[in-house]
Amino acid sequence: MLPQKKAPLGVVLVNLGTPDAPTPVAVRRYLRQFLSDRRVIEIPPILWQLILNLFILPFRPKRVAKLYASIWQGDSPMRAILQQQVSLLQQQLEGYLPTEIKVRAAMTYGNPSVDSVLSQLKAEGVEHIVVLPLFPQFSATSSAPVYDAVQRWTAVQRNLVNLSIIKDYFAHPSYIAAMVQSIKDFRAVHGSAQKLLMSFHGIPQPYADKGDPYPKRCRCTAAQIAQALGLKEDEWAISFQSRFGKQEWVKPYTDKLLEQWAQAGVESVQIVSPAFSADCLETLEELAEENKHTFLAAGGKHYAYIPALNSRPDHIKLMADLVMPHLQAFWQTMPYYH
Repeated sequence: MLPQKKAPLGVVLVNLGTPDAPTPVAVRRYLRQFLSDRRVIEIPPILWQLILNLFILPFRPKRVAKLYASIWQGDSPMRAILQQQVSLLQQQLEGYLPTEIKVRAAMTYGNPSVDSVLSQLKAEGVEHIVVLPLFPQFSATSSAPVYDAVQRWTAVQRNLVNLSIIKDYFAHPSYIAAMVQSIKDFRAVHGSAQKLLMSFHGIPQPYADKGDPYPKRCRCTAAQIAQALGLKEDEWAISFQSRFGKQEWVKPYTDKLLEQWAQAGVESVQIVSPAFSADCLETLEELAEENKHTFLAAGGKHYAYIPALNSRPDHIKLMADLVMPHLQAFWQTMPYYH
């Protein structure tokens, strides 16, 4: 008789997405998929498709492609970092359980897609999969589309796998500790600033009014980081970036707050974005460059961007801390097979 063994386990790290290349064609394809998601844009579909196809897609991709080209280094930073995170988490989980654990990367929009990754894991014999959306603070605009993508995949499967999706980790001790240590490490090299600004990706205010918990989760994260750093109330603030369109978004706005600070005599600012698990266009170009110009042009003297957690060892440990309880539970209930 052949020795009994258990099927391999799967872990899928999911980030938002990125174009396949820094070209108008690739960016247009990516934006069409991203901006067609009803979770992201809640305008009535017929009206929105007219706006999207007549006023956005003909013009925006060319400008955005130039921005991507300015940060592109053989691949999109987000995708390159995600692959590093996968490799490091694979090493971290090596030997954790007496069965193989396969760690994979996926994107909600763009490649590699969630459905293609789930299909590949299933084809490799994986029967239990943990899906970790890399959005620390849940939002219906970012985390929920991962649930939708998984549901679309399961809807067409004859034989389903066991699935577990981790909603978020905005107050997880390992996450707060990693954020705090990254700020301390940066300040150990570059010194401190008058103000620490924690800038989170924004969402429209009507989405929050309808019950999206994202802004409250962001404020909880920021408060815990500030407390752990021992910051006084006037030494830090929270803001929201990356507005799109003309409707009101959750406030305060990052660029407006930076202007106000500079005009009020604040000379030095360090900015960090706890909402991003990997540096990308919104951090490397918008936060590190655009907002630096905004602050300095308004009279500020010193501005520094603190990188995302990216592939830091404490970030990988956080991911392991999040997925291991689910893997352990799966393994304990898995049937043996020959």
